[in-house]
Amino acid sequence: MSLTHPAFALAGLSVLAVATGYSVLTLLAVLAWRSRSSRRRSAAARPPVTLLKPLCGTEPDLYANLRSFCVQDYPTYQIVFGVRDEADPAIAFAKRLAVEFPAIPMDIVIDGSQHGSNLKVSNLMNMLPHARHDVLIIADSDAFVGPDYLDAVIAPLLDEKIGLVTCIYQSVPARGIWSRLGAMYVNDWYMPSVLLAWLFGHRSYASGQTMCFRRATLEAMGGLDAIANHLADDYKLGEQARNLGLRIVLSRYIPETVQDEPTARALIDHEVRWMRTVRALSPGNFPFLFVTFTLPVAAAGALLAARDPLLPGVGWILFSTFVAARLGLFCVPRLTDRRIPFGDIWLLPVRDLLLCWVWCRALFTSRVSWRGIEFVVDAQGIIRNHT
Repeated sequence: MSLTHPAFALAGLSVLAVATGYSVLTLLAVLAWRSRSSRRRSAAARPPVTLLKPLCGTEPDLYANLRSFCVQDYPTYQIVFGVRDEADPAIAFAKRLAVEFPAIPMDIVIDGSQHGSNLKVSNLMNMLPHARHDVLIIADSDAFVGPDYLDAVIAPLLDEKIGLVTCIYQSVPARGIWSRLGAMYVNDWYMPSVLLAWLFGHRSYASGQTMCFRRATLEAMGGLDAIANHLADDYKLGEQARNLGLRIVLSRYIPETVQDEPTARALIDHEVRWMRTVRALSPGNFPFLFVTFTLPVAAAGALLAARDPLLPGVGWILFSTFVAARLGLFCVPRLTDRRIPFGDIWLLPVRDLLLCWVWCRALFTSRVSWRGIEFVVDAQGIIRNHT
């Protein structure tokens, strides 16, 4: 059948309509969230808090990131740093901060005990006995926050019906094209897709960038043991909270992270692990995820629709709408953070084509690389060392 057949043109128009609709709705979700984000409220009460900061090696701006948690406008909080190896260079940063901020209780836990295949969770399990307070926050080492972070994140947890508070985040690229592409993965695809789900009432998202909960809730979940072998440990922790009949809330606070991808291999490994996590959480929907890689999908749809003389007008209206929405989605985070470059606009086609490649890899592999260690992921998202 020739590509000029009306059936192909109609199929192309349908594909273009899906890509355009997805882009427009995603832009509306991001704008709705940004509008909501500007109306943060402070916690009416300010209970003591323990921050759990698992560390593993150095990364760009590590000292500045960790220090941002030491200058919080909050009355009482403790920081627990945890590493698995006594030779870990991150220990020096933790010790430096302990000297710089003697008024803040800080514990540095060095413990290589392994409680499961997820090394981050093992680290957290070693740190947890040193937590002094009943409100706990797990925050990744690459997060940078302002002094109002604790106040904003704690506020929703004062409602007893809420079991976990989490955050979306923005990614600022380190130097190099691979870091810029990695930041675009977060800013231009992943976070907008999270907010689109939020717009339609989906409330299961939980991110390791910030997870705030009560100690009593964690104990009712069965502790961290229940997620010690899971690739998606943050999602599973949220799932445990929902199983208790408690809600997950997205805080209005948006931390920043530095995206450091020194090589193409590092970028691909990182994104395949993320995509493989998405596949483990939603295996039935994962094969259809390609429709969210809107630029190649929309371009293919527009080319097919243009082959029918009755459809090109409609097709180009849809394609123009798609381009406007896609550019709007690109601009929003860059208008609020000058460190996210506008100059990366030329990378949009590269970014979406790379998404397609990573998605294909994750669709057909069970192996992921995590901080240089190879793991195998089963259908339930359980990980084990690859030998």
